[in-house]
Amino acid sequence: MTTITDLMRLAPLRLALSAMAATAIIAGNVQSACAQSAPPAFPVTVAPPLAKHIKTWDEFPGRFEAVARVELRPRVSGYVDQVNFKEGTIVKQGDLLFTLDKRPFQIAVEAAKADVARTQAQVEFAKADLERAGPLVETKVLSEQVYEQRKSSLGVAEAQVMSAKANLKSAELNLEWAEVRAPIAGRVSDKKIDVGNLVIGGQVNSTLMATIVTTDPIHFVFDSSEADYMRDARKRKSGVLPASRLAPVPVRVKLADEKDWVHEGTMDFVDNAFNQRSGTIRGRAVLPNKDDLLTPGLFARIAVYGGDMDALLVPDDAIISDQASKILYTVNADNVVVATPVTLGQMYEGLRVITSGLKPDDRIVIEGVANPAIRPGTKVAPTQGTIKPSEKTAQN
Repeated sequence: MTTITDLMRLAPLRLALSAMAATAIIAGNVQSACAQSAPPAFPVTVAPPLAKHIKTWDEFPGRFEAVARVELRPRVSGYVDQVNFKEGTIVKQGDLLFTLDKRPFQIAVEAAKADVARTQAQVEFAKADLERAGPLVETKVLSEQVYEQRKSSLGVAEAQVMSAKANLKSAELNLEWAEVRAPIAGRVSDKKIDVGNLVIGGQVNSTLMATIVTTDPIHFVFDSSEADYMRDARKRKSGVLPASRLAPVPVRVKLADEKDWVHEGTMDFVDNAFNQRSGTIRGRAVLPNKDDLLTPGLFARIAVYGGDMDALLVPDDAIISDQASKILYTVNADNVVVATPVTLGQMYEGLRVITSGLKPDDRIVIEGVANPAIRPGTKVAPTQGTIKPSEKTAQN
């Protein structure tokens, strides 16, 4: 039987056990609450960047220009008699494009021919006169002075023949210039003058009649910044890149509606000084244009070969735009997302080249980036994946 004394003796022990039980219950509740408030680890797929040895290309905007452009202006003045071409078509060198009224020039040619005949007759007369004077001088019938005068008259007559022949050639040339022909092969513009109009010839203030531009090959002109120029200059100095002034550096061009770089050519000119206003230097490439698709004045983008390099490549979808910068989400050793700023390069086989900011062993989030819950500091449950080229592009 338990006595009051025994109960009094057990009371402190019961109080201690009750306190321990209450502490255990409270601790369990705290741990349960903490477990319920901890956010879940979001699943993502990560992979290291794809390391590959690639050809690099530097991109610039620019426009096509004709290799040669000629303004058709008459060399002689006259009235337009015929227009002998269809506007906007391809013409060959020497094709007749305009015809001026030839009648004034034909008359001038006939007059020049008559003048030649007249002076030649004077030469014949002077020769005969001189021949008759020879024996008379020997017999002292004619003085030496008269003989020398007749000899001089023959020289003057011969000079007049030469002058008349030169005038004839000039008149024939003017008659030839009454036909305005294409000096080069290419595409002709619209006519700037109609039949019946007076055109002014010569070297000053001559009338513009039409223009012709060559189409094949064609130039592509672009401007490069000081930073781009110095980067390539250092590559050339180290031997990574050939000098475009000395070697045919490859280029590729794509039009505004084209996905791939399908037009190929070579650099053929770099200017000798920077434009002080724009801070750029002019570069030029030459491309074949057999199908006449590339047109002077057309806007496009050019990719100039920039040497080979060992590059790190990532999917374009993994890149996040953060105001003016580009970032990749990487996962650290604690499986926490980190925002990594990077510098972007060209596209290569469907992947984006990262030129700086990324290490070969970084774990990049390649799937799950679009999840709004994934942000810097987020705990994730990464699954290992791989980055593979998705396509072959013309710039590879």
